[in-house]
Amino acid sequence: MKKYFLSRLIQLVPIFFGITFLTFGMMQFTSDDAVDIIYEQAGSVAEEIKAAKRAELGLDQPFLIQYGRWLGGVLTGDMGRSFISGKLVFETFTEKLPATFELMFVSILLTIFIATPLGILSAVNQNRPLDYLIRGLSFVGNSMPNFFCGLLLIYFLALKLNLLPIIGQSVVMPALTLTIAMGAKYTRQIRAVVLEELDKPYVTGARSRGVDELTILTKSVLRSTLIVIITLLALSIGSLLGGTAIVETIFMWDGVGKMAVDAILMRDYPLIQAYVVWMAIIYVLVNLAADLLYHWLDPRVQLGIRN
Repeated sequence: MKKYFLSRLIQLVPIFFGITFLTFGMMQFTSDDAVDIIYEQAGSVAEEIKAAKRAELGLDQPFLIQYGRWLGGVLTGDMGRSFISGKLVFETFTEKLPATFELMFVSILLTIFIATPLGILSAVNQNRPLDYLIRGLSFVGNSMPNFFCGLLLIYFLALKLNLLPIIGQSVVMPALTLTIAMGAKYTRQIRAVVLEELDKPYVTGARSRGVDELTILTKSVLRSTLIVIITLLALSIGSLLGGTAIVETIFMWDGVGKMAVDAILMRDYPLIQAYVVWMAIIYVLVNLAADLLYHWLDPRVQLGIRN
């Protein structure tokens, strides 16, 4: 397992270089840069002033020199300063992380507590009215984009019923928005796995021995369902830790997703690159953790270890 762990960490190296290089390159194709954005509000500004500012920020250098300078800084623990605010990138990033962690934690908890019982109920009541109802709701939830779902919640829960604040003050609204889509996906997947397990010979044998359905579900079927839940969690946690940009922006939730959107709009390259690095690391580490959990839950699941 140690060899597998190290090999997966090594995989992060080409991913890191590839993603950062491509992102840095794509940013060079924009028609304006951070200097244009900074002086946009000032109206007409002499090109000499802009050129001096670009030289100060290093934007007048060729692409490879800019990338090499940034990469050298990152490898020595210096991610630079924001072009717009002038604050250290690492400091800005760490200020945004707690809000993203909070949103992720609440969304995941709500999703698991809602989707797991609904998926099991749907499977146990296959082709009955309750099953049709749960499947219909999950289909609707899975079909709605997050921004539309968020706007509906704002309209009904905040404007019409006045139950929750609209933006920035409560995690409930953005978490509910994310839970609807994730919960719908989880419910459908859990239902499919439970149905598959209920058709297996060991379940038939347990029933013939007089074991009640609740014991079969909790002792045997639920364990297999955990594998699917972990797979979904690995994908969800990766995207949630990266910040759900649309939802965070709609609700003015001050996490890394909103930070990334603001950085893109302001052409704040150091912040954008910090976000890209964060996303690459998170996806590799989260998927590695999921693989190790598979093996722990079911030793029959082989890790990709080669001698």
